[in-house]
Amino acid sequence: MRRKMIFYIGFFVVLVIAFYVALTQVIPGFGEVKLPIVNRVQPFSFTNQDGQTVTQQSVEGKVYVAEYFFTTCPSICPMLNTNMKKIYETYKDEPGFMILSHTVDPDKDNVSRLKWYADSMKVNTKQWEFLTGRKDSLYQTARNSYLLDDPQNNLQNINEQFLHTQFFALVDRSGKVRKIYDGLKKDEIEELKKDIKRLLKEHNPGDRFSNNMFGS
Repeated sequence: MRRKMIFYIGFFVVLVIAFYVALTQVIPGFGEVKLPIVNRVQPFSFTNQDGQTVTQQSVEGKVYVAEYFFTTCPSICPMLNTNMKKIYETYKDEPGFMILSHTVDPDKDNVSRLKWYADSMKVNTKQWEFLTGRKDSLYQTARNSYLLDDPQNNLQNINEQFLHTQFFALVDRSGKVRKIYDGLKKDEIEELKKDIKRLLKEHNPGDRFSNNMFGS
């Protein structure tokens, strides 16, 4: 009786494992631990280096990385965009991937200035776009959509603000922010590369929420 019970238990375990393996073959992404959803990108409208309007519809169906910088930055921005270019070089041939770099200094970083900067980066601006617009809209998007700065800072007078962040946001095909990365850390840049690959393969991100980095 004991041997028969052990046999049935073993048979059941093998059956469950076989069923699980079959599901991983039939259903793309089944069984994978997915990145959590930390926020949803709100509607936006900015202008790129070519004077064209870029909205959330422009990146619909794309996996993209969002960052903030300014062209005259003497400190962290050159390092951030050196690291961002490593991301670009890895995925520049992937049509489902983009980068959006938003200026934090729209008074100086107008369209022509961003065009000059984009040319200096020697990148395909159909895939890596440099954006300007109204300062309040840029800052609110950084804080309320991408979570790259504390949303409480929106309460300050916009004319007295200057956003300076070293973080990148990874956004999936359906406009959900999945993770925030420190753009100055080598290990997090490598992690970002891997996570982009995961999202490019992902079909159904789902609706799993987690707390944002500044609390709710």
